[in-house]
Amino acid sequence: MAALLQHVRTGLRSARDYNTLDFWPLRQSLKAYDRRCFNGDLRAGFNVALLAFPQGMAYALIAGLPIQYGIYGSAIAAIVAPVFAKSHLITLGPTNATSVMLLSAFASLGIFGADKLSMVPLLIFMVGLFIVVGAYFKVANLVQYISRSVITGYITAAALLIITNQIPKSLGLEMNGKGATFYESVILMSQAIHSVHWPTVLVSLATAGLFFVLNKKFKSLPNVAISLLAISALTEFVIESLHLKLIGSESGIQFLPGINAADWSFQAPDFSLGDVHTLASPALAIALLCILEGISIGKSLAARTGARLDANQAMFSIGMANIACAFFSGMPASGSLTRSSLNVNSGGSTVLASYISGMLVFVGAFILGPFTQFVPQCTLAVLVIAIGISLIDRHAIRIVNLTTKSDAVVFGATFMSGLFMPLDSAIYIGVGTSIVLFLKKVARPEMVEYAFKDDGQLAEMDKFEQRAIPQISIVHVEGELFFGAADLFRDQMRRICEEPNLKIVVLKMRNAHHLDATGAMALEELLLYMGEKRRYLILSEVKADMVRVLKNSGLFDEIEERNIFTDEPSNPTLSTAKALKRAQEHLGTTTVDVSIYVDPVLDKTKQGERP
Repeated sequence: MAALLQHVRTGLRSARDYNTLDFWPLRQSLKAYDRRCFNGDLRAGFNVALLAFPQGMAYALIAGLPIQYGIYGSAIAAIVAPVFAKSHLITLGPTNATSVMLLSAFASLGIFGADKLSMVPLLIFMVGLFIVVGAYFKVANLVQYISRSVITGYITAAALLIITNQIPKSLGLEMNGKGATFYESVILMSQAIHSVHWPTVLVSLATAGLFFVLNKKFKSLPNVAISLLAISALTEFVIESLHLKLIGSESGIQFLPGINAADWSFQAPDFSLGDVHTLASPALAIALLCILEGISIGKSLAARTGARLDANQAMFSIGMANIACAFFSGMPASGSLTRSSLNVNSGGSTVLASYISGMLVFVGAFILGPFTQFVPQCTLAVLVIAIGISLIDRHAIRIVNLTTKSDAVVFGATFMSGLFMPLDSAIYIGVGTSIVLFLKKVARPEMVEYAFKDDGQLAEMDKFEQRAIPQISIVHVEGELFFGAADLFRDQMRRICEEPNLKIVVLKMRNAHHLDATGAMALEELLLYMGEKRRYLILSEVKADMVRVLKNSGLFDEIEERNIFTDEPSNPTLSTAKALKRAQEHLGTTTVDVSIYVDPVLDKTKQGERP
């Protein structure tokens, strides 16, 4: 028993030492707080609140939730996040990407209505828990390895799903169900197109026209909020004052429900084992998306402002904000580009700017909540469509499709799967495709031709240069020699050894990296094959880490120390010169033809062709 307790204490001590998170960073923000900071934070908080309130409603509509979920989520996330964040650069709340993934996840599971509302808190809690655990284990450090092509493909597909889900509301269509994917939504919309409601269309066109003009002439204004207020007031004026049946309540125009914030209460998730299993995959996908969104926005703004971002601490604040949202009827929260940029541009200098904006949204829920019943549903739908259109980044799409074939494939795989499959599956497919293509790229060690020139310098040979069949081949190996590259490396070397006049192969290993057990075994198999072919192997420019692997695997003794020449950092060519001298000694001559193997496939890449 004592031994068990000792193991537990040791584990807890190790966990404490591993942790780099600050669980109460707010105290640091408050130490140097002054009136100047407050003025900037107040201005930024007010501006962000004006944007967050209507955005929250819009994102709730995207997710297929009551609009108060978006408002409450905006308030709670913005209030809780500053407690655990060191940087003011990321302003949290519901986002379009997480909202549409929430919609897609429940639609793909066939969960709607009251069942969906009862499971949302559990889903958000799991999202937050995944993020918090990931922050503790420094997962944010791995985000850089996920291709931007994945994000671009996902957001483009999500944007199209957002648009197709809101078009029926803007046209007043009578839909038979909700599509889980873009494809399903298009099919359902085409079946209901005959039920266009023209009074709704008129209100939608008025909203679109006003928002377009405002966005073109007054980009700095909170145009979403202005459009909502103006069209709602206009519609109510036409209904109540002019008593026009064309636009009136008899016409069938749908309005948003009013919000009674007094009913807002604590709501604990229902921790059902079956529900946990059902929601695990979408929760993990949403968590991954929250991390990608939040960290990428934070790093972008940090680079713009010259500030420093602790990515894992920021990730921790995102996770804690989501856990809080799970208990207070919120939505999945992540970094919002529009709100974060507005916060910085408005003068927000500390995390308290986010706290102020959250409190203002909280107060607004009580004051303005009852008035949401005067907002036409089609008006909000049109503004959501505008948000969806703004997500389609044609510049980013052009870059990822024209840069390399692998980027184009990753984008295409993510985008197409996002059109025909649930979005959580799409992001997994995109990440998986990106990893596979990356491994394929790094798993091809580069073979470059080198030789000693007349001046004694070791230099790459021109492939067009005429030379005799060599007795000695100096093979410059560049790239990874891990398990994914082992077979290809062995096969390439075997082809070299098939040259009839070849006697000795000198492997120039200075730029070869990450030799592992699989690579070592491939090298051992190559050594045996060369022995059968009466070929001799010499290694040059071998770095210390590779020497260690060779010794641990026993290959050091098999190759023999006299045939292994370590790297000379002060004189990079000296090691290969010694290896060449050793080759000459083995042949019993000082006059030999020397050439180096060229990989014809990689040589094409060097000529400027796309991989």
